[in-house]
Amino acid sequence: MSVILITGSAGLIGSEAVRFFSSQGFEVVGIDNDMRQYFFGSEASTRWSQEKLQASVPRYQHESLDIRNYEALEQLFARYGDNISGIIHTAAQPSHDWAAREPLTDFSVNAVGTLNLLELTRLHCPKAVFIFTSTNKVYGDTPNRLPLVEEETRWTIRDTHPYAKDGIDELMSIDQSTHSVFGASKVAADVMVQEYGRNFGLATGSFRGGCLTGSGHSGAELHGFLAYLMKCAMEKRPYTIFGYKGKQVRDNIHSSDLIHGFWHFFQNPRPGEVYNMGGGMDSNCSMLEAIELCQQITGNILDFRYSETNRTGDHIWWISDLKKFKDHYPQWQLEFNVEHILREIEGGLKTR
Repeated sequence: MSVILITGSAGLIGSEAVRFFSSQGFEVVGIDNDMRQYFFGSEASTRWSQEKLQASVPRYQHESLDIRNYEALEQLFARYGDNISGIIHTAAQPSHDWAAREPLTDFSVNAVGTLNLLELTRLHCPKAVFIFTSTNKVYGDTPNRLPLVEEETRWTIRDTHPYAKDGIDELMSIDQSTHSVFGASKVAADVMVQEYGRNFGLATGSFRGGCLTGSGHSGAELHGFLAYLMKCAMEKRPYTIFGYKGKQVRDNIHSSDLIHGFWHFFQNPRPGEVYNMGGGMDSNCSMLEAIELCQQITGNILDFRYSETNRTGDHIWWISDLKKFKDHYPQWQLEFNVEHILREIEGGLKTR
């Protein structure tokens, strides 16, 4: 029996991983206690996703555990031991704004929870592949120092700059910048994942995601950009843009494309490696461009308002350079772009 442990298993990336690894013949154990509801309220609860997985995915076992609870996690790891062939760690507190409200909770979930999982992997299943869903927010606001140019609907980067062709690579410094409390806790986790690979020889990989998205997202105002935007457009609720004239640019990667990236790494891991992972140059948009797409798809005019105050540590322009990952895993490629993603989200919201 080969087991995959997936934290945050009812969330966007976790649920995609559950379905994928189950389809590959693995026994899947999901760890999720629906803290997303605590973070963002009842509309962001992932209980619907958990119930759907339990009803539809063969060989799926759900565990309502808190990754901060070392003792409870240890019992789970001890139960499966060397049968665990992979840990897909997607559980997190994911919001800039929320982290500032409860820094201790944010750090305990993002940093301490990750350390718990790494140490238990080292003790109970050291041959397992450990994949961590990190974030581009580990770079803090360093990307905002790039030579940016304002265009009609978006910020872009001066075309003579090295990042203009392919986006931001993994050599950008994560030091001496404003991260937000959330960004700092993810830095701690990201670096620890690297260290367990480099110091202990675990097969760890850290994937620094841009905007991770798809129809499985329980979008809320504080997290889940495209999913929440589409929900507002469909339900004709007001939407607020925070800063940068609504021209801030994000690359967006569908959860399926990300999980296929995980699968390539799982089959041939590179211990301690880090990858920027997003939609890259093929799947990105500004806030204003995303609003226009949502209006076209739904036929509704979005009631949006503007706040001059941007979120702490937020990026004005972020596009991931995917060359490193593609060089290491040349068979991987993106299947979705922003319009495809938004149309799928609309369809998913209609049937939820």
